[in-house]
Amino acid sequence: METITIKDIAKMCGVGISTVSRAINNHPDINEETKTKIMQIIKENNYIPNNSARNLKRSDSRTIAVLIKGISNPFFSSMIKIFESAIQKKKYSFVLHRVEEQEDEIDVAIELVKEKRLRGIIFLGGHFSHTAQKLEQVEVPFVLSTIGVTETIANQNFAAVAVDDFKESYKMTEYLIQSGHKKIAIISASMDDASIGKLRLEGYKKALSDNNIEYNPNLVRFMREDIETYTMKNGYEVTRDLLASKEEFTALYAISDSLAIGACRAITEAGKKIPEDYSVAGYDGLEMGNYYNPSITTIRQPVEEMAYESINMLFDLIHKKITPTSKIFKAELVVEESTRKI
Repeated sequence: METITIKDIAKMCGVGISTVSRAINNHPDINEETKTKIMQIIKENNYIPNNSARNLKRSDSRTIAVLIKGISNPFFSSMIKIFESAIQKKKYSFVLHRVEEQEDEIDVAIELVKEKRLRGIIFLGGHFSHTAQKLEQVEVPFVLSTIGVTETIANQNFAAVAVDDFKESYKMTEYLIQSGHKKIAIISASMDDASIGKLRLEGYKKALSDNNIEYNPNLVRFMREDIETYTMKNGYEVTRDLLASKEEFTALYAISDSLAIGACRAITEAGKKIPEDYSVAGYDGLEMGNYYNPSITTIRQPVEEMAYESINMLFDLIHKKITPTSKIFKAELVVEESTRKI
């Protein structure tokens, strides 16, 4: 009979791993009814929290986990393949763990470290607004990959690999402005995204300001919370709402290519043409953007280089060859068919 895990308990209770963890550890920040239900399920299934890992030498473990938030985002596909290949070449085991939208990835990581005796972690995607104190609870080396480098991450010297999301978003917005657009809509992340979403939105705002264009909050559209983030469906639905609002705009900048492709679909369904009626721009540099008609103007991130840097950095941290630091890559503005000058 297979040993039951904390993940199994979470599924049975219909809650996240972090909630089960709080119940087990008698954390005050949990609803009493939920806690009672979880503890009853634990009792019925004879689940024993795996604290034995604390008593084992982690140096004997050879397991690396990649925790991913937004697994449906195609931007991560090639990175995951590189991680898996590099980890296996080092004779380590590879664990890919999906973190749900509502889950706290640090709480998930803490439990995985206990259960899998992890040697290291790569955090991939998601909103990352954790405090330094929260990040320090992770007891193994980790790298924040493709997560916006906020002041907390930079100032506390946590290991991170990313592009300068503020600067690259500014670059895209300024390109649209220089192409003659003054009414530029944006599809951004939710207000609680204090990392990538905030940085890309702030880059957009700063470019408007520097070019004496008044910021119009009606042109800022946030991804729907009831639809998985950074997906074509989300971009499609948000753009339909934007078009229905009758708010005037000549260009739409989506903070991911998947959102941009969904936006293009909504625009063409509305009987409009791209780029004749609306210019559309994305961010990431996904290969599928090259094959969409029209091909998508984008900010191309050096995805393979970032993936190799992330995994190499992690192994260097594990072997204590380096101290945690941030590596910022430069992205490239790629002008394709979906935008035009006016």
